[in-house]
Amino acid sequence: MPKLKTNSSAKKRFKVTATGKVKFKHAFKNHILTKKSHKRKKGLGAPAYVDDTNMANVKFMLRM
Repeated sequence: MPKLKTNSSAKKRFKVTATGKVKFKHAFKNHILTKKSHKRKKGLGAPAYVDDTNMANVKFMLRM
């Protein structure tokens, strides 16, 4: 059986931690930041982890 390719967009967006969790960055933190509150921008900068309901799809894309 041939090797499976990792989804190119997924490998750019997700990182697997040492404990096996999948980490990603929040959207909406790149531009048009003047109208967003300080609290909202701080929250968007915080690390986020993939929810258990989406973990199967992400693992499939990363071929874990």
